[in-house]
Amino acid sequence: MAILFDLDGVFYQGEQALPGATSVADWVREAGIPHLFLTNTTSRPRSALVKKLAGFGVHTDAAHILTPAVVAAAWCREHLHGRSPALFVPEATRAEFEGLNSVEDANEVGAVVIGDLGEGWDFATLNRAFRYLMATPQPQLIALGMTRYWQAPDGLRLDVAPFVMALAHASGAQPLVTGKPDAAFFQAALAQLGVEAGQALMVGDDIRGDIQGAQRAGLRAVLMRTGKFRQADLSLDIQPDAVLESLEELPGWYRAAGFSEGGAG
Repeated sequence: MAILFDLDGVFYQGEQALPGATSVADWVREAGIPHLFLTNTTSRPRSALVKKLAGFGVHTDAAHILTPAVVAAAWCREHLHGRSPALFVPEATRAEFEGLNSVEDANEVGAVVIGDLGEGWDFATLNRAFRYLMATPQPQLIALGMTRYWQAPDGLRLDVAPFVMALAHASGAQPLVTGKPDAAFFQAALAQLGVEAGQALMVGDDIRGDIQGAQRAGLRAVLMRTGKFRQADLSLDIQPDAVLESLEELPGWYRAAGFSEGGAG
């Protein structure tokens, strides 16, 4: 059984590793379990995530991390045909769009890419994205995930979805989602691992983005009581395949469920 892991709220929260982070990362690697770290993080490129994880004793590489920016950049390279994306993403994340020039001329914009700018959002920036979307022909609105909020060290913060929804509502554009909870994002991960949906398990702390999104794509899904988890999540009409206190419990649950280590069966 292959495993797709969320990162923020599962392996770490802010700059603090969560229980089981190092031991579970070692377990999946040593047991030969096919896995990817599947994150909606758009505030930093994969290289920065590799470095951050290493600081927690979690050793991996960029090839084992799939982000919305990676999928969006691939879409732009395949579909824009000479036009360029207007990137509303943190400066560091632009590295994932290498070779694609972000433009300011509305006539050259083929896509408007929305990531988590955090406090970088203001009216002028949001309105600039809106004006691009009102051009003819209309550029593709690309959402780097549709996460509503995330657990920051100082409390909950708005994520990408509220800004995407504002732009979609104002412009009439239909967003192309390249992150969770969209099924295409999970399918991209499955294709990278070479497994079917029924051979994969999603582990996350977001009842909608991780659990509901994965189950709608045909995967099993395990909810962690860490990160953005709230007790009220369990009263929703979403039924995780399991609810665990933390990553520390995952290997035991995995074995008890009858999943074999060393492959995707």
